Amino acid sequence: MADPRHASRRPAAATDRPIPPKPHHRPEVQGLRAFAVLMVVTYHVWLGRVSGGVDVFLLISAFLLTSSFAYKVSSGRPLGLLAYWLHRFKSLLPAAVVVLLAVLAATASLLPRTRWAEVFEQSWSTLFYVQNWTLAREAVDYYAENHGAASPLQHFWSLSIQGQVFILWPLLIGAAALAWRALRRVRPTLGFGTVLAVVFGLVFAGSLAYSVHLTATSQAWAYFDTGARLWEFALGSLLAVLIPRAGRLPLAVRIPLGWMGLAAMLSCGILLQVQQQFPGYIALWPTLAAAAIIIAGRTGHPLGVDRILAAKPLTRLGDISYALYLWHWPILVVFLSTRDLDKPGFLGGLGVIALSLALAWATTKVIETPFHAWSWPTAHRHRLGLVVGLLIGVVAVPLGGWQARVAAYETSAASQPAADNPGAAALEPGFTFTGDPDAAVLPLDSQLDQEWSNYGGECTHGYELTDPAMEYCQMAGDPATGQKTIIVVGDSHAQHWTAALDAVAHRNDWAWVLLTRPACRFGAESVERDADCNAFNAAASRYVLEHDADAVLTLGTQTSFYPATEGGAPAEAEKPVPGYAEGIRPFLAQGKQVVAMRDTPRFTYSVPECVDLHGADSPTCQAPADELVAAHSPLADLRRENADGRLPGKLGYLDMTEALCPEGMCRPVVGNVLVYMDESHLTKTYARSTADIFERRFRAALRW
Repeated sequence: MADPRHASRRPAAATDRPIPPKPHHRPEVQGLRAFAVLMVVTYHVWLGRVSGGVDVFLLISAFLLTSSFAYKVSSGRPLGLLAYWLHRFKSLLPAAVVVLLAVLAATASLLPRTRWAEVFEQSWSTLFYVQNWTLAREAVDYYAENHGAASPLQHFWSLSIQGQVFILWPLLIGAAALAWRALRRVRPTLGFGTVLAVVFGLVFAGSLAYSVHLTATSQAWAYFDTGARLWEFALGSLLAVLIPRAGRLPLAVRIPLGWMGLAAMLSCGILLQVQQQFPGYIALWPTLAAAAIIIAGRTGHPLGVDRILAAKPLTRLGDISYALYLWHWPILVVFLSTRDLDKPGFLGGLGVIALSLALAWATTKVIETPFHAWSWPTAHRHRLGLVVGLLIGVVAVPLGGWQARVAAYETSAASQPAADNPGAAALEPGFTFTGDPDAAVLPLDSQLDQEWSNYGGECTHGYELTDPAMEYCQMAGDPATGQKTIIVVGDSHAQHWTAALDAVAHRNDWAWVLLTRPACRFGAESVERDADCNAFNAAASRYVLEHDADAVLTLGTQTSFYPATEGGAPAEAEKPVPGYAEGIRPFLAQGKQVVAMRDTPRFTYSVPECVDLHGADSPTCQAPADELVAAHSPLADLRRENADGRLPGKLGYLDMTEALCPEGMCRPVVGNVLVYMDESHLTKTYARSTADIFERRFRAALRW
């Protein structure tokens, strides 16, 4: 890009007049910010739904940025990109740094250690404005029902996108300025506003089309994808370019337009169920509503919406809107987590908002405003760079130090002898513990993200997937040379038992294959499953019938997500898998042996978090087995069907409940090993420790 200081300094031509001679303060836009942040906060706290307020913020930021840069170009002033970027991040970072430090302190003192790894990762992502990509990669549901289980830094996704656009947009405008100067040699009357309108019009159209497509195919990713949000910024930029060119609309149009825009903006989240549809075309509702308010502008009329928006209470709230947005989410998350709540209730929500307002005001007055007024860094760019670097370091140094301490502890725990953490081996008759009674419980709660049972490798040896309805296949061993081959079919609750199966297979020279789909229990087609799950099960059934297998392992029951109904009456803790008998019938008819396994007991809370907060021996973290699974196995009817010939073939039954709930009590820690990694999934460490018990019961089920 050419040095913008070489830009022509001639007075703007008549064709440039639609670009304002200088951006002026618009108090109604500041009031619009206030309404937007109030929407975000109230919807987060009480409704847990998309409000459209963030989309309004994105549009406003692009409107103001483009107005400023368009004036610079049209008036012949240098763009000063590096200085602009340093100034921008010098303005954004102080409040963000304060909130980040507060979140780190709250995480260390108030949140369970199971959250630490997530907060570490998201702190770095937030600090360098890539939080949206971190959340997109993790497919986070930003509007999940339980905000108390969310990351206290999740809301920085929108600020990360803004930060990326603050870098990209000046480059686009600079490129447009170069194109404009080149085109004026051919068409001297061409205005810069026309070039900007074309550039941002193309960005708007391309990004909106991409957003609509991606939202329809992968909404969780689209929500955080910068490309799927650029059209909202482009719409704000088009407003900055086209409003001056369009001239002043008559008051008779602007007054109702402003009120219609405000009504539409405030009603978006109420009238539309948009959580699973943003940021596609549905996001045009709040952004066009905000655009209507901006177009209405300052009417000076007592009936104009700007009379409300420009009122001092709203403009002052607009002044602290950035800090309010920063504070409200972590305060909400920490409040819900420490109170073990899913929702704050009315009074709790008022408390969250009041504290957020107080901290936002203090942050703006004590941190932001003095930093804005501090003139020393503005004298030289290297001073600005130094200040920005120091602000980053204020978070990076303690964060890095904390991570180093955690890593050192993890290294120390990993060196513990096996006797310190026997796991399910402690349940064997005559077992005597010979380890260190003060040894750390493994796996550490800071390493639970590594506890999924991902043994084996890609399916080969003729067991590759060919049906697009199946996407995930793991295997270990070679079916052609192994003594036995076992195919496991089901969801993550089947997968976590492959940790035990893999250990058994290694010692017996068996091969095993895993066909799995998340949240999809195997069985015949059922209305209780979605279409993709039914398609997977049909494809998995064909796969099993087409491949050699000495046994097929599936889950025959499923434990309930909600052990009690809203009225307090006990719900069915465990029931047969829908269509299970019909699902395994073809395998049995073909002569394959099938093992029907009972599901894992399912807690109603995160077991590791409970252990961290209350201790492994706390009654709070334990539950009688008959509260989490049925008192009598739901597989009894299946056993009778098989016994009387209604269900043919060799059907075995595998129940590992006693290894998870010894002596009828489901415990979070057995043999100094953490049993669960969340509410219902076993840690691979504990599942693997059950290998001896698993083998005995598996062989008994198959009569091997």
